[in-house]
Amino acid sequence: MVHELGNLRYRGGMRLGRRTPKVRGSTGGFPLVGGAGFPYVGGSQPNFYMSAKRKLRYGMVGGGQNAFIGAVHRLAASLDGQIELVAGAFSADPKNSQLTGEQLFLKPARVYASYAEMARGEAALPAEERIDFVSIVTPNFLHAPVATTFLKAGFHVVCDKPMTLDLKEAKALRATVRKSGKVFALTHNYTGYPMVKEARELVRAGKLGKILKVVAEYPQGWLLDKLEADGQKQAAWRSDPKKAGASCCLGDIGTHAENLGRYITGLHIESLCAAFTTFVPGRKLEDDANLLLRYEGGAQGVLHASQISCGEENNLNIRVYGTLGSLAWQQEHPNELKFCPKGEPARILRRGNGYVSDVAKKFTRLPFGHPEAFIEAFANIYLEAVAAIRDAQDGKTGTYDFPTVDDGVYGMAFLETAVKSAKSTAKWTKFIKA
Repeated sequence: MVHELGNLRYRGGMRLGRRTPKVRGSTGGFPLVGGAGFPYVGGSQPNFYMSAKRKLRYGMVGGGQNAFIGAVHRLAASLDGQIELVAGAFSADPKNSQLTGEQLFLKPARVYASYAEMARGEAALPAEERIDFVSIVTPNFLHAPVATTFLKAGFHVVCDKPMTLDLKEAKALRATVRKSGKVFALTHNYTGYPMVKEARELVRAGKLGKILKVVAEYPQGWLLDKLEADGQKQAAWRSDPKKAGASCCLGDIGTHAENLGRYITGLHIESLCAAFTTFVPGRKLEDDANLLLRYEGGAQGVLHASQISCGEENNLNIRVYGTLGSLAWQQEHPNELKFCPKGEPARILRRGNGYVSDVAKKFTRLPFGHPEAFIEAFANIYLEAVAAIRDAQDGKTGTYDFPTVDDGVYGMAFLETAVKSAKSTAKWTKFIKA
């Protein structure tokens, strides 16, 4: 399905393909890799941004002192030299926001006390000075109101996940995005890894045959103790229903596992059976979730998310089994993809080599043997959003490989269905259509 958002076209939410030259394979000992238009090791690369006359300007809402994900977004956005941070409302505490602005060397006049003030202030500036888009890195409960405010003020949006507090908000935000015609990118950043894209290409090329089973896991161990009782900021808001929504663990990390499975396989859930457990006494939301999935078309799935698994760090991983082969990928070892063709020895495919697909090459910056990881994957989402925003500014259309508002709505439908199932005595709960 092709979704029309103003003059932009998105094929099925997240789809690859910017209108750029294909990246070649390899010459000599080093592959020609990379999609950001820089002269990497191995020779010069096709420059996707030669027609750009300036960097895009952006502002950030959230990401002040003691925040985690804001700094990650800033590093990723700046990585390829296409984006410049010029404004921000970094905290609900004006002093925190101002201090963060000072540390980032922003002009005091462009550091705001609130996101509403920032939207008004930036919209009032001349076009050659105001931001091109906003990056939203707040806790979940602020995503929808902040995004809505900036969309209505005429700005493109990059938003952290999950997209909203609940499905109702998600549907309303989708309507606002479509009416605005602005770019809306959701940072399910794990879709930015080159070898995740390679996994999707294997599925699309039929190398796995008919998909039979998908196993996606995201175990962590950091919430094994009740950190929120000690005032730990990240634990406090994630375990607060008013700020996180109806789910802690599944909303925070399980949505990544679901999104990764859908991105690679293209499969949609038909029904599910969910069990939520709160192991830490006094915690208001679940810290462990286990789901059985039934996909449209007959495939089965298992999804496990946990934040009380002692010894685990960020072990997001996925295994996909088909009639002709299987694949496996781990986020903690992101440069490798295991591919097992039926009746043949297992193969370990590695990022940056000439044998990987053009799509994987397009999103690779360094030659093989030089690890790329979390920040680069995040940066790939920003690069695709940049391409969409530049095209929108030039009145062009295109297809882009980043999660959109439709993926955000699907993610909230997944959460709502899982929460409903966890509270129900029924064996299976039909997936809520959104």
